[in-house]
Amino acid sequence: MADPAGLEVSLRQAAPIPLAARFHCGRGELVALVGPSGSGKSTILRCIAGLAHPGEGVVSCAGDVWLDTARGIDLAPQQRSVGIVFQHYALFPHLSAHKNVMAAMTHVAAGERAGRARELLQLVHLSGLEERHPRQLSGGQQQRVALARALARDPAVLLLDEPFSAVDRVTRRRLQRELAQLRSRIRVPIILVTHDLDEARVLADRMVILSHGETLQEGPSAQVMARPATAQVARLLDQNNLFEGSVLSQRPDEGKTLLTWSDYTLEAAYAPAFGVGDKVAWMIPPECVILHRRDRPSAGEAENPVSGLIRECVPLGESTSIVLDIGAPASVPLAMSIATHHARRNKLVVGDQVKVTLLASGIHLMPPAELLSERLTQAPALPG
Repeated sequence: MADPAGLEVSLRQAAPIPLAARFHCGRGELVALVGPSGSGKSTILRCIAGLAHPGEGVVSCAGDVWLDTARGIDLAPQQRSVGIVFQHYALFPHLSAHKNVMAAMTHVAAGERAGRARELLQLVHLSGLEERHPRQLSGGQQQRVALARALARDPAVLLLDEPFSAVDRVTRRRLQRELAQLRSRIRVPIILVTHDLDEARVLADRMVILSHGETLQEGPSAQVMARPATAQVARLLDQNNLFEGSVLSQRPDEGKTLLTWSDYTLEAAYAPAFGVGDKVAWMIPPECVILHRRDRPSAGEAENPVSGLIRECVPLGESTSIVLDIGAPASVPLAMSIATHHARRNKLVVGDQVKVTLLASGIHLMPPAELLSERLTQAPALPG
């Protein structure tokens, strides 16, 4: 249920950038807008802030209507209680960090601005750097100034447009941690635009998956990642183990759906939305593909056993990425990831024949799709 104290967004237009987006963000909640380049993420943020004007739409926050095209309401940016942090900071180069923050405090009594600006800089861990100019600050420090300036407006909504993309990985992780800590103190709806799925998973309560300006799916981050609504969403979420099959039987008393795939019959968690004989798309995350140990078989290996030839075996630090070639009737790639020490212990090399288990709990069924066509024509998946 939408939070009446939160942000409500509904936007629609055909051009110049197509939009068919609808979502909400509760007070104290962080919602990530994710999608490939050109999916309308930044345009949606600009519509919320009043910097862009959709053909049709409604934007409201805590009962205050900022935009309602049907009623002729479209408040100017300065009339909307919004704090926004851009990808490239947009700081005034001739002003100190302290004065950059003060510049956003036109609503605060003049005598209170200096003290309040220092409090905000302290909040974002910049005490002692107040008098430095942007050129004297690192990228991470500049982004903290930009965040303090956004908060200086005492916003009802905080908008973050890929705020960490211009800094190095170590700084990005530090800033993400600081944002997670800050959320409990500011208690406003936060909308984060990001290409980074890992960032969305770490920070967001919910994700909104966008393509060509359209909301394809909205929900809790873990749920969206594990249970995409369609094959298109699965591809956008970089789920490579995406296949076609058909429902062989339904066993509600056992909590199972039986699925035919290639020469295999697979058990999946009960999926009542599909009938016997229905064509389906299905996926399984790489972490739900479990390698059978050669030296010590286990009882759990009886669950959806599948054989394949190792096509790729690439160590990536502590984990090793493996692609299996599942045989007849057609060569099918199946991706998995295991600990590198596990791969070494099993002496895995390209060309080895191995067996794996497909965990029934990890198999997710979706409406059918022309998957081969999607693989060739869809936009690239988001970086993970």
